[in-house]
Amino acid sequence: MAIAKEPTVQNSPQRKRLRTVSAFVVCCNEEQNIRRCLESIKWCDEIVVVDSGSTDQTLAICNEYSAKVFRRPWPGFVEQKRFALQQCSSDWVLNIDADEEISPELRQEIEEILSDNSAGDRSCVGYYLPRVVFHLGRWWRKGGWHPEYRLRFSRRANTSWGGDDPHEKALVDGPTKRLHGELRHYTYTSLSDQVRSLNSHSSTAARSLCDNGVRFSLAALLLRPLSRFARFYLLKKGYREGLAGLIVGILEAYYVFLKYAKLWELEQQNLRLTYRGRPSQSASEWTQAGSNR
Repeated sequence: MAIAKEPTVQNSPQRKRLRTVSAFVVCCNEEQNIRRCLESIKWCDEIVVVDSGSTDQTLAICNEYSAKVFRRPWPGFVEQKRFALQQCSSDWVLNIDADEEISPELRQEIEEILSDNSAGDRSCVGYYLPRVVFHLGRWWRKGGWHPEYRLRFSRRANTSWGGDDPHEKALVDGPTKRLHGELRHYTYTSLSDQVRSLNSHSSTAARSLCDNGVRFSLAALLLRPLSRFARFYLLKKGYREGLAGLIVGILEAYYVFLKYAKLWELEQQNLRLTYRGRPSQSASEWTQAGSNR
């Protein structure tokens, strides 16, 4: 798939930094993306990579960029990024996924904040980066995912990692602001790739809901997918992207539907396990109890 050419800017002369920055990436089998990602952060003082078992050329590429590589089984999105954050040693941290890259404009903004010529608010300890998605042969700067801000650049001493899988996030103690330069996200390679990803993420999200005590409801199964579609296609004007906007809106609704359908499935599985553990429970009592849920 041809990628739309992005405008480039000339890098400004290297500024003398008062503060250092560590960039960290968690990954697994990302040889198709990782070089682009690392190339966009090679100016950072430290690159930390936490890999969960790559069998392709991902680690070889990371070694080319003198990254500090840690190999660790996958414990979930939140725990893996929490571990990666703990391995960073610089004053500030920059989190970037393997399928993302820092634009030249965003690099300039970050280096200004780190430099003695910073025009930013020195009391600010975290910055939200505007993420722009590339999918279906276009950059989504209208409708659907846009605008989408992620808190990815922050002072290490003020940062922890939280959220619920798969929607991890940085938790920053102190004032935050938004930057203007883009964090570019090469989200999916195709519609098939998107469907595979949504299927995987919906399973993780359903498990998180279940673990957090959220109960299935028919209203959520029916109404929340409709709300998601309305948000993507109408409120955020995804219709301006034509048929692509309609397809993405429907797939986003499909993701939410899957999440709650799988939550229902988990509850049914837990119910069966509960009654299997009670030998005296009759089949009719099990059937009646299940029908009342």
